Amino acid sequence: MTIEILGYDQENLKNLSEDIITHSKTFGVESAEIDISVSTGKTLTVRNGETETVEINNDKNITLTFYKNNKKSMVSSSDFSKKTIQHLMDNSLAVLDVVEPDNLFSLADKELHPKLTKEIDVYYPCELDFDSMIHVTQEAEHAARDYDQKITNSEGATLNYSSSLFLYANSNGFYGGFPGTRYSLYCSVIASEKNCMQRNYDYSNVRDYQDLKNASELGQEAAKNTLSRLNIKSIKTGTYPIIFHNTISDSIISPLMSAISGRNLYRQNSFLLDSIGKKIASDYLTINEQPFLSKGHASTYFDDEGVEVFDNTIIEKGVLNHYLLSSYSAKKLNLTTTGNAGGTHNLVIDHQNISLEELIKNMNRGLLITELLGHGVNMVNGDFSRGASGFFIENGEIQHAVEEITIAGNLKDIFMDIEAIANDINLNGSKYIGSVLISKMAVGSQG
Repeated sequence: MTIEILGYDQENLKNLSEDIITHSKTFGVESAEIDISVSTGKTLTVRNGETETVEINNDKNITLTFYKNNKKSMVSSSDFSKKTIQHLMDNSLAVLDVVEPDNLFSLADKELHPKLTKEIDVYYPCELDFDSMIHVTQEAEHAARDYDQKITNSEGATLNYSSSLFLYANSNGFYGGFPGTRYSLYCSVIASEKNCMQRNYDYSNVRDYQDLKNASELGQEAAKNTLSRLNIKSIKTGTYPIIFHNTISDSIISPLMSAISGRNLYRQNSFLLDSIGKKIASDYLTINEQPFLSKGHASTYFDDEGVEVFDNTIIEKGVLNHYLLSSYSAKKLNLTTTGNAGGTHNLVIDHQNISLEELIKNMNRGLLITELLGHGVNMVNGDFSRGASGFFIENGEIQHAVEEITIAGNLKDIFMDIEAIANDINLNGSKYIGSVLISKMAVGSQG
């Protein structure tokens, strides 16, 4: 089946990239990479039952990367016309004249490209008309507003749909790409009680529209999340066990991935230098990369350099198996690329088959953190300090909400202090992880 978006199909994109690569060689370009993407979609927001915004999004992008005399240039445009493409090539050649050379600049080794095309299960087209989108968003918002009289206002409900097609090509002769779809539904409401006013939300993000969370359930969950924050009390500064809720637990995984990424490693900007084969976390942390995951948010069969990717285990029971490297960073470190140019491809974190409810029940006194503020992570030494809000737990039960607190520690200790990962896996992003229990962290409070 030929998939066409904005008048382009895979063959059109391939022909366009071939023409550019062939033409670039006449100007002495030694090697080239082309990234092309086209996408179309709709976004609709309702607020207080009325349609607030309607958007139709049609986007195109092309990026040319040229290599010559150990120099590299990169230019982009949203215009695919012959005149603009020629202008892009002229600009790229001009950049090559002024940038500094680096003898490590090059395409990935030709032998690392996939020999066969793999089917990636991320394309589930379902054209949504505006009447249907209005119905779904109104259903979500009505369910939230009608849930309790304390819900006094709405920030709206938004439904988004997009369908995309991309192609990566290079002068090694590799061409690869595939289509994809995304659907998301979001609802946020405001609750008031006495002198307290709070907002919260619920959200669903999927590849297949049939997997989208039921609109009424999502709206009710948004209301519950908001109401739960009304009963706010202060706590004492001290050291507490911390549960990172599944909606934010990737906030401790993301800096870990950054610390083992090639760019930070060769710049000596990582607290995990020289850590291959070493234990960097507790036995409860195992991270698997699964690039072929059905309906995965980051599924692919090659990375941003066209290097073939495979299922692999990055961290196994706390032991770091390998870094995350592109061709360039691998050369800088005298290692081999791991197929991670552009990042990771679906991180699936093992859980201990325990529910969030059980984690709470087993906690004598501690905190469930549901929101983090700021960007307090020092990649050089691992220091972690973030503003936070959530809930105070005592005797295995949530007692009240807390806000304007600070949680702090060092990521090396935090990873080692992981005591459990729950089975409430968050499916909305490319890091598939449940709520995470850390045995102890410093908590600062104004109380």
